[in-house]
Amino acid sequence: MAACPIIFGTSGWRGIIAEDFTFGNVRIAVAAIAEHVLTRNPRPTLLVAHDTRFFSEEFARTAAIELAKRGVRPLLCTGAAPTPAEIRRRKIDGAVNFTASHNPAEYHGLKFSAADGGPALPEVTRDIEARAAKLYARPAERTTAFPSPHQVHDFEQVDLAPPYLARLGELIRFAELKKQGAPRIVYDALHGCGAGYLDRALKEHGIAGQETIRGERDVLFEGSGPDVSEENLKRLSETVVAHKAQIGLATDGDADRFGIVDEQGRWIAPNQILGLLYDYLIESRGWNLDAARSVATSHLLDAVAAKHGRKVHQTPVGFKYIGQLILRDAIVLGGEESAGLSIRRHVPEKDGVLAGLLCCEMVARRGKSLGQQLRELFAEVGSFYPTRENFRLTPEVKAKFTEKLRLDLQNFCGRQISEVVRKDGLKLVLDDGSWVCYRLSGTEPVVRVYSEASSVSDLQALSAAAKQWIFE
Repeated sequence: MAACPIIFGTSGWRGIIAEDFTFGNVRIAVAAIAEHVLTRNPRPTLLVAHDTRFFSEEFARTAAIELAKRGVRPLLCTGAAPTPAEIRRRKIDGAVNFTASHNPAEYHGLKFSAADGGPALPEVTRDIEARAAKLYARPAERTTAFPSPHQVHDFEQVDLAPPYLARLGELIRFAELKKQGAPRIVYDALHGCGAGYLDRALKEHGIAGQETIRGERDVLFEGSGPDVSEENLKRLSETVVAHKAQIGLATDGDADRFGIVDEQGRWIAPNQILGLLYDYLIESRGWNLDAARSVATSHLLDAVAAKHGRKVHQTPVGFKYIGQLILRDAIVLGGEESAGLSIRRHVPEKDGVLAGLLCCEMVARRGKSLGQQLRELFAEVGSFYPTRENFRLTPEVKAKFTEKLRLDLQNFCGRQISEVVRKDGLKLVLDDGSWVCYRLSGTEPVVRVYSEASSVSDLQALSAAAKQWIFE
């Protein structure tokens, strides 16, 4: 019998629709989640949400049917909702959200959020995986006809928009943004569920001069997927320049990741946005606390922390680890190089809508473009140029490289190593502050390589050396 395909990665379980991500497998995954929450509360309640992908509503309704059958009370969302909108104020047992985030259109996925509002920790997802594997092994569980998603069920429905937008109104200084002269804004929803949230927040607070593109639903995402990458935001860049806007914002499929473009249509790397916003939040809010980043994220955050006499908490990749620091009120801001960010007193989950609105406020209050602000920050704390590359490995190369990752290294390509970090993969910090980090994928024969240096030319040299070390 084939192995159970329900495996939770860094951010939930994902699979190709009708291949791995089927109604039958969704039923098993949801049953496993129900079993898990019932061990903690005999009468649990779970929120059931979804994004704008193909079959999202049907998967969500099917999940609600399965939860109710298992003794779990489902609260079914009235429409597509961003992942961060699954807020804690309801004091329920967690949430099941159907989304494949930024993945291409052929994928779907399921995220499970815990009662604290953050992504489920590894011990939770391991328990759910184990329960799913047992259910998958039972022929009756796999072959019983799945309840039709069109069955009539009067589930309690909830609208997440009003409380989430109200919370944004508490976190973003819209009045100050207007007072300083709101920048002209272009928002690219990438056909995801940020539409009706970020743009609505601006409208409700009287911020004029905004335009939304790709706000309508398209389950094929124009063939490119709802990713906030530089390549995928070329249309946003062109629109910003054509309309003489001061800033361009984007959110991915479930609006937990952000993309930012400056007034010249230049994509600003998420790593750099993290540093700018950390500096701005300390300056504007007086929150003189630490920051947190994943092991693969820019050390620009470290430099900004040092500027303010603070430090940075380094975590494994996965926002669930950063979310725990937010819950403890230990940090101002936590972020990952993959465009995830949240801040103090907000949800312990990535929030692309919040990130974009904070950037608008920062541009308006400082009266300077993002490009100018970044140059000034580099002048203060030094320059940081990061990159990320993926390399596919043959089985032989992967086996050999896995052994190399275990070596006790003193130098790297002729350069002295000042620190070795094995928190997640292998990270080598060199004596000049530049670094390279290797992380093997757990689901495909790929190694992800993250590098950072103080200049573009040094980054190119480091990146070439990092690649050479894999295959030599």
